[in-house]
Amino acid sequence: MRAGSTMAGPEIERMIQLLSRLPGLGYRSARKAALALLKRREELLVPLAQALNDAASKLVECSVCGTIDTVDPCSICQDPRRDRSMIVVVEDVADLWALERAGVTNAVYHVLGGHISPLDGIGPERLNIGRLIERASHPEVKEVLLALNATVEGQSTAHYLTEQLEGTSVSVSRLAQGVPVGGELDYLDEGTLAAAIKARQRV
Repeated sequence: MRAGSTMAGPEIERMIQLLSRLPGLGYRSARKAALALLKRREELLVPLAQALNDAASKLVECSVCGTIDTVDPCSICQDPRRDRSMIVVVEDVADLWALERAGVTNAVYHVLGGHISPLDGIGPERLNIGRLIERASHPEVKEVLLALNATVEGQSTAHYLTEQLEGTSVSVSRLAQGVPVGGELDYLDEGTLAAAIKARQRV
């Protein structure tokens, strides 16, 4: 049977098609995932469907840092144990999650929502930069760490942010050794991330 042909009812086909849109899943992988869910209907499929529905109905963007959560401000921004003297700036929520997974910083974050890319029509005005400047101007903030991807776009964004933050009294730093050129934070191991933050360099 050729890939993509109808093998089940429209509901199951739609499930497979939607799963195939996820990163790293082609049609065949989505079909396997769907079959695994269907075989474990009560144990996995029903709870997953409920969890997805709950998340979709409660999902919000944090009005402080720009991450996604089910509460606003987000869980991290509300955490009194966080070191608010440092703001770690990341491009995307996935980068924030990578740093949290590695447990390499106890600072608060700021999610830009992407990077500057003129070729793609993405300018500074489309990113969460204005709010960052506001936060960096607060007296309790001493350092802004630019934890951006080591890509051309990431470095261009870092340069732009450094210029914008010159009007504040904060120290601006960036990730140091261990982050390969072209590397994205979400794909780096915990040791590499820890070394890059520990050896951060002032801009």
